[in-house]
Amino acid sequence: MKEALKEAKLAFSKKEVPVGAVVVYQNQVIGRGHNQIESLNDATAHAEILAITAASNALNSWRLSGSTLYVTAEPCVMCAGAISLARLDRVVFGAFDPKKGAVGSLYNVLKDERLNHQAEVVSGVLEKECSNILTLFFEEIRKEKVTDNGGDH
Repeated sequence: MKEALKEAKLAFSKKEVPVGAVVVYQNQVIGRGHNQIESLNDATAHAEILAITAASNALNSWRLSGSTLYVTAEPCVMCAGAISLARLDRVVFGAFDPKKGAVGSLYNVLKDERLNHQAEVVSGVLEKECSNILTLFFEEIRKEKVTDNGGDH
């Protein structure tokens, strides 16, 4: 998770929502990603998607069986779908996302037995650190909006 937090800090430095992800296979990081939605003008450029793509390229396979995804925030519906499709065995996340979370908060996509693949989920790992970077980011965004608007009218 510490490697995923490094990725989240990269996103923060680029003024992206600070979410980071890594895919680990046989105790090696084979894929990394951080949110790049703004940088790439791509709504699908979530940390998880980018890490999964990198891992698939590293293994030369779209099947990531035997791999674990570490991500600083609970995956959304799109990312949970990609996790299922990529056949990741396990997802470990830090902060819950009560507004968009699809791995326990709003939905539980990865435990849905109607799908042909389920993944083990571990939540709350380094939750405080993962939550703090998000909180700090959104506090800074709000401050910038107040400054940009010439005050808080």
